[in-house]
Amino acid sequence: MILSMSGVVLLGIIVFLFFRKAGLKASHAVVSALFGFYLANTAIAPSIKAGGESLASLLGGIKF
Repeated sequence: MILSMSGVVLLGIIVFLFFRKAGLKASHAVVSALFGFYLANTAIAPSIKAGGESLASLLGGIKF
């Protein structure tokens, strides 16, 4: 668990720097995907999933 958390932190910092410094390139997309896979294995994954579902239902409820 400690190794995956440090991997999440490291990849998160790298993704943040990629977005701040330059546009998203193919290598940046690969690092972002790895960040997502590592993040899915942490204890915060259910909270992220619940937040995503609530955001989707909020956006789905908007009527034009």
